[in-house]
Amino acid sequence: MTIGTELYLELLKKTILFEIWLEHEGGNATFQNRLEGLDWPNIAHSMIGRLRMNQLHQAMNIVINEQIPGDFIETGVWRGGACIFMRGFLKAHAIRNRRVFVADSFEGLPAPDPKYPIDATSTFHTQDFLRVTLPEVQQNFNKYGLLDRQVTFLKGWFKDTLPTAPITQLAIARLDGDMYSSTMDSLTHLYPKLSIGGFLIIDDYSIGYCSAAVHDYRAMHGITDPILPIDNYSVYWRKTK
Repeated sequence: MTIGTELYLELLKKTILFEIWLEHEGGNATFQNRLEGLDWPNIAHSMIGRLRMNQLHQAMNIVINEQIPGDFIETGVWRGGACIFMRGFLKAHAIRNRRVFVADSFEGLPAPDPKYPIDATSTFHTQDFLRVTLPEVQQNFNKYGLLDRQVTFLKGWFKDTLPTAPITQLAIARLDGDMYSSTMDSLTHLYPKLSIGGFLIIDDYSIGYCSAAVHDYRAMHGITDPILPIDNYSVYWRKTK
């Protein structure tokens, strides 16, 4: 990696997270909150925070250095920031044989499904702040000059889009669905496509609905790879079998 590549990717992080202009965010935007992804930004293109963004960067570096095959995906993208960084990373490294899949309803989160009683108390679907349209996300990619044919948008509920998505193999699957249903649907349809050595990242592991789905899926499929913390809210593991 050249110094220019490092500088570009660091500036891209700062811009996506709006760190350079944090004083203009208002609300509870502080350095510490943005570091840990604790605030819901008014302006920034991502709410995952610096620690989670750094972990995503590290995972992509490892995937490239170890030549782990496959594309990148995020399920639940909000304004698209993490996916924008994925595409920026590929462009900075002149990698043309991997794609970034951007999966979201672009209409907010689904109402609780009776099939998953644990989600019954979820109110995420009432949060207008979480609804970001597909044209808005596409425009955000375009602002960085990163809207191109290596980016594929999957619009709709995960249970509908992921089973038929044109995904053959994944190196990184970043799940940010919050709910049991969204997390289980993502794991069910994506984990079998994750390469050995690939990264499975769970953004909202601290939310009970989400972590329950993670542990249920792991138990059903005998997954024993250690779950490693990113910060107080998110985790990941690497697939070994």
